[in-house]
Amino acid sequence: MEQNGTISPAATDSLTVRRRRLSFRAAHRGTFETDILIGGFVEAHVDKMDDAQLTDMEQVMQMPDPELTDWLFGRLPLPEDKATPMLSAMVRWCAGKGRESAV
Repeated sequence: MEQNGTISPAATDSLTVRRRRLSFRAAHRGTFETDILIGGFVEAHVDKMDDAQLTDMEQVMQMPDPELTDWLFGRLPLPEDKATPMLSAMVRWCAGKGRESAV
């Protein structure tokens, strides 16, 4: 951020690159179900994600598909130690309880 409180062009470009990378990764994880769920969530929210939210989502992307699939489909409850703001929002969104404004 620049001294006058605005976001510098370099910071904006960096966020744009991170958003594009995240969008691609979310829709190409390798498991059809998680591609749809995670890719759909990211597509719906990535343009509004700030730096901290992108970091949180990037950490979610590091989690194994089997665990994410169980939590996102509601087969298993989201463990408290994994319940980051982004993953919690994603679980709500996938359950249909917050599709309007999950993030």
